[in-house]
Amino acid sequence: MASIYGEPAVIRRIEQRSAVHKVTSNGTIAAAVMVFAAIAAVITANSPAYEVIEEVLHAPLSLGIGPATFSITIEAFVNDFLMAIFFLLVGIELKYEMTVGQLRKPRQAALPMLAAVGGVAAPAVIYLIINAGGAVHGWATPIATDIAFALGVMSLLGDRIAPATKVFFQTLAIADDILAIVVIALFYGQTPNVAWVAASLGVVIVLWIIARMKVYSAKPYMLVGLALWVCMYNSGIHATLAGVILAFFLPARSDVRLSKLGNWLDARARELDDTYDDESHVLGQHDFTTAAVRVERVMHHVTPPLERMERYISVPVNFVILPIFAFVNAQVRIVDMDLATIIADPVTKGVYFGAVLGKPIGIILVTWLLVHIGFAKLPKHVDWLQIIAVGIMGGLGFTMSILISGLAFTDPNEVMAAKCAILAGSVTSAILGLLFVHVASAVKERRESRENALEMDDAS
Repeated sequence: MASIYGEPAVIRRIEQRSAVHKVTSNGTIAAAVMVFAAIAAVITANSPAYEVIEEVLHAPLSLGIGPATFSITIEAFVNDFLMAIFFLLVGIELKYEMTVGQLRKPRQAALPMLAAVGGVAAPAVIYLIINAGGAVHGWATPIATDIAFALGVMSLLGDRIAPATKVFFQTLAIADDILAIVVIALFYGQTPNVAWVAASLGVVIVLWIIARMKVYSAKPYMLVGLALWVCMYNSGIHATLAGVILAFFLPARSDVRLSKLGNWLDARARELDDTYDDESHVLGQHDFTTAAVRVERVMHHVTPPLERMERYISVPVNFVILPIFAFVNAQVRIVDMDLATIIADPVTKGVYFGAVLGKPIGIILVTWLLVHIGFAKLPKHVDWLQIIAVGIMGGLGFTMSILISGLAFTDPNEVMAAKCAILAGSVTSAILGLLFVHVASAVKERRESRENALEMDDAS
């Protein structure tokens, strides 16, 4: 390191960046930031600052060029625009898994994906049973699993959860997201505006043309993606889906021939050695810096646009967008409300029990059936205790559930009941999951210790 950079100050800056990267890439920390944002929202919602915050959230943001103006409230900007960036990240993860990950091999991915179907169906059925003849339109609120939140909680368990179990759960959560996206598109859009739907299709065709032209710069995709968001926002189709659509058009390949890159870099290294003058200031070494910039540009294109986009947005999504979303949407004011009324509300019961009971029932039951009939086998190093833990933690549906609740309910009382149930259900699922794994691991260790002791006694 010192032989390359020379200056200790440069080395310190690079080490600091590495430390920051470790923090920002830690799922547990990201989940904790989102939880703290939600807690802050509940506290402020029950303080004198509530009215001021509500006024700010409903304040309009306007953008005008000549006679053309576009206006959106701050709350809608967070839920429709910023969450479209979150959905872009979700779409990138989906495409990655479909290209080189768990979803690339259908047989391998079938078990967790079908378990996700059970984990969506059972909560919806429980909600509909509890709300029969009532607010049935909220059936999709408890169906979702929050990937970041759930994996963050699961990471707290350390080696008590097998790596294969985390892969199983991540695949399940990704499939869960696909189903939630489909539900939003089919059931929670507005009455479509034909002209804007046609414009959206036109923009999608433009994205397809750019991809077919093998454009490997991310900027054109982002500009067209912004136009797609505007069209979808005005079309009645939920605008966050623009992020998923954009992700699937981002190239997953590099326009640099990687097999030839090593030889090319060797040649450029010799060129840099030939043009370097150790007696000149760097600003005066034009040939050297020109060659270095050329290498820098080529190396930038080694990474596919799909992966570059993930690097650009993952930290802002996890540490800015999701906490802002949590703060804006977890404004649950219970000071002026009758808690007994909220608890007795069928919406509260449907969402809560749909998440806490429905998720584990659906996930575990479908997994058991598929294994029992011989359709699939549990992944190596994954046992039924781990599957039960996955089912319990599937009830952590914070982000997507809050988003769906805002689309499903129009009555403020129903929205409040749903949000209270989502928060309570996520906390309950997290605590139950952690407790179950700790207790199950302790019981398993004691049993294994007794068996080892018996084996030693028999041997002696």
